[in-house]
Amino acid sequence: GFGKQAGTSYGRRVPSLGLELACGYHADVVRPLLQARWPALQYAAARLGGGSEVLGLDDETSRDHDFGLRLVLLVGPDWVQPVRQLLQAELPESYAGWPTRFATTWDPDPGHHHIDVLPFEELALRVLGLPPDADWEPADWLSLTGQAVLEVTAGAVFHDSPGQLTALRRRLEWYPPDVERYIIATDWRRLAQELPMVGRTGQRGDDAGSRVVAGRLARTVMHLGLVLCRRWPPYAKWLGTNVVREQRLAAVAGVLDDVLAASDWSDRQTALAAAANSVHEVQREMGLSTGSGPAVQPFHDRPFLVVRDSVAQLLLDDVTDPQVRSLPAGVGSVEQWVDSVDVLLDAARRRAATAAALSSADTSTAAGAGP
Repeated sequence: GFGKQAGTSYGRRVPSLGLELACGYHADVVRPLLQARWPALQYAAARLGGGSEVLGLDDETSRDHDFGLRLVLLVGPDWVQPVRQLLQAELPESYAGWPTRFATTWDPDPGHHHIDVLPFEELALRVLGLPPDADWEPADWLSLTGQAVLEVTAGAVFHDSPGQLTALRRRLEWYPPDVERYIIATDWRRLAQELPMVGRTGQRGDDAGSRVVAGRLARTVMHLGLVLCRRWPPYAKWLGTNVVREQRLAAVAGVLDDVLAASDWSDRQTALAAAANSVHEVQREMGLSTGSGPAVQPFHDRPFLVVRDSVAQLLLDDVTDPQVRSLPAGVGSVEQWVDSVDVLLDAARRRAATAAALSSADTSTAAGAGP
């Protein structure tokens, strides 16, 4: 369970074999090849992108496929082909006991190496869908997923003589403050909209329905908790793992176990309310508006609970950026309302979905509008 994991292996950071291999591969093999041929070449070398090792979470299971000597090299557009040709011709057969060429799920040819050579701007466009040197609007930030950002900001950079990759990683440290408030408010609105349904479905004898709603809300609480701690949420496989790694969410992780294990809707609802109130305290500790009292209150005269409307509204009232204030309340970032993996993994689809959602929303529900 969440609480049990938090107290054991995730209290310390386990070294990533994949990142250690990538570091040595660059230092001992790739960098000497590049320096011998082009001593003044400007480039960046890193282990970015997908793979559990980028998040520092690789283990024996994750190493059973697509694992090995992998790097990203960022060079000027005119250098892509020469560098690719050099690596194809000069890479050794193995390094540190690992083959330099091996099959993967996306490239079954065992004769290919996995050093991805591309221009810097192509990396940003491929992963983020955003030009790295442009001014980003609020809608651009909303088209990002935490996983996409982590594919650029997690992992490790071993060399960056142009400095572009380092600058991009700094830019992606966190959302602009008003976008952050808008996204947090969106998670609170989601909780407010469905928390009473946990009890109502259970009261009608639909325990499966109550469990499904509770599971959805538990995921929202996890996303909300990580955002409040200013941690980019990864995709579903590692979302809970990152919650238990965050000390400020220890109390939240514990009650999420109770939410998912509860056999009665009343216990399930109580545990969800405790989780919501715990993240509300984290919000207060982070210096964001919360008002007085807990986040959760009774739902009219019924035996159900609901998040107070003011929890989200207080955050929106603090937004000063006119563009963020004009955003439709409750839409949020693409990862808050899209579940399709095929959309979330495609930057162009994410941007198209975000643009469509924001343009079709009723402007009378703008984030900056008063109650």
